[in-house]
Amino acid sequence: MGHHHHHHHGNSHAHPDLKGRNLLISIVLNIGITLAQIIGGLLSGSLALLSDALHNFSDVLSLMISYGAQRLGKRQASSHKTFGYKRAEILAAFINAATLVVVAIILIKEAVERLMEPQEIESNLVIWLALIAILGNGFSVLLLKRDSEHNMNMKSAYLHLLTDMMASVAVLIGGILMKYFQIYWVDAILTMIIGVYLIYMGYDLLKESTKVLMLFTPKSVVIQDIVESICTIEPVKNVHHVHIWQLNEDEVHMEAHIDFKDDIRLSEFDVILEKIEEHVYHKHGINHVNIQPEFDKCDSKNVIVQD
Repeated sequence: MGHHHHHHHGNSHAHPDLKGRNLLISIVLNIGITLAQIIGGLLSGSLALLSDALHNFSDVLSLMISYGAQRLGKRQASSHKTFGYKRAEILAAFINAATLVVVAIILIKEAVERLMEPQEIESNLVIWLALIAILGNGFSVLLLKRDSEHNMNMKSAYLHLLTDMMASVAVLIGGILMKYFQIYWVDAILTMIIGVYLIYMGYDLLKESTKVLMLFTPKSVVIQDIVESICTIEPVKNVHHVHIWQLNEDEVHMEAHIDFKDDIRLSEFDVILEKIEEHVYHKHGINHVNIQPEFDKCDSKNVIVQD
């Protein structure tokens, strides 16, 4: 016999269409930048420019995935998909992070080969294209900044764009060094730095999104504290079989079996359940509770049980 309950709070759903619109603008801008950089990189012979273009292309993909996920996430649940598409954004963050790391490794390998034999590069083109990329990405970064603070998917898109802007700044500096000082090896060094930075940014996001996909207990939740606090409510005897996981960034679910001291009536259980829900929501941020009440049942009373 189970009973569950939702707590909804509205802060995460403010201006969902604005979020989508900002992502779309960023996608269009980035497609333009990517094309310009690929052509420019091939014409000038600059690996840093090509690596920035590849980075930008990974941005376009990641922004498209983020946009699709954001749209999917709003779809209603159905009998075949009881959670709807609520995990789409987490999956998008995971895919984005993984592509970032792969792209970075390819770039570093290319840069090492280039260091062995530096080539002359048409620096004027590099400088102009880097400037265009900085402006375009800078604008996109400003568009997505606010949403990125509350949402892992938007954060992954925002990080892609921010690293891009910084990479373009590096390419600009490289272009200036090549133009005025003929230091052509700086191109390969910059490519490596961009690559290492991409791995660093991508790894963190990969780790966070993997934890959610693997149904790990959120960092902020201490199961023992929750169990102890529920046990203070009368007439709860003990709490066991606890599972706590994050469905997406707005929803934390908890299910548990609760053993009661007395053989209480269903109406009494409802009152206690209400208390438990309020308690775990306000103290621990859990907004979906599913409790199985028990009395004198012979099962394992361990808090964590392997099903």
